[in-house]
Amino acid sequence: MSKETTKTALLEAGRRVFLERGYNHAGLELILQAAGVPKGSFYHYFDSKEDFGLQVLNRFAEGHNAVLDRYLREPGFSPLQRLRRLTEAMCERLESLQCRNGCMVGNLSLEMAEHSEAFRSRLDAICGAWVGRYADCLKEAQEAGEIPAGLDARDLAEFWLNSWQGAVLRAKTVRSTAPLRTFLKVMFESVLKKSDLGDV
Repeated sequence: MSKETTKTALLEAGRRVFLERGYNHAGLELILQAAGVPKGSFYHYFDSKEDFGLQVLNRFAEGHNAVLDRYLREPGFSPLQRLRRLTEAMCERLESLQCRNGCMVGNLSLEMAEHSEAFRSRLDAICGAWVGRYADCLKEAQEAGEIPAGLDARDLAEFWLNSWQGAVLRAKTVRSTAPLRTFLKVMFESVLKKSDLGDV
């Protein structure tokens, strides 16, 4: 196994174990076993467990950024259609996993933000970048006349992400996508719906 392949295997194992057990319950021995990597290899690639955890988080964020960019910039669909297609796809993925693992960013925000400044800062930056992507799409929706022009796109994007993360957490608790479907219904049928009386 090459050095790059070994590091990738460790990061992928870390992603799986963190999602299943959380950061604090993810022992290095368990991660090494999941990766099929000898014990002595870990500190060749990572300075500490925190360094490893941050790299796992970065890898997760990069993957999710690619998903966001693919859907939110998808040609042939209006901005709101793109947003709906993205959210439906994420619902389907969570449903395929029985809503067990949730979102790594949400999970680590609950577990680590209070105890590690490095994690808190990185999680905040990741969420800020996601808000920016949603805000760009919502601004496009305003320019296309799909949602009221009077809404602040950045505030709306922040509300969107905060509400979605709460719905994902609730879905983990009830082991059902029902909270996610409620989120979709309220957002698209109420929050983002244009008034018949004009913009508000």
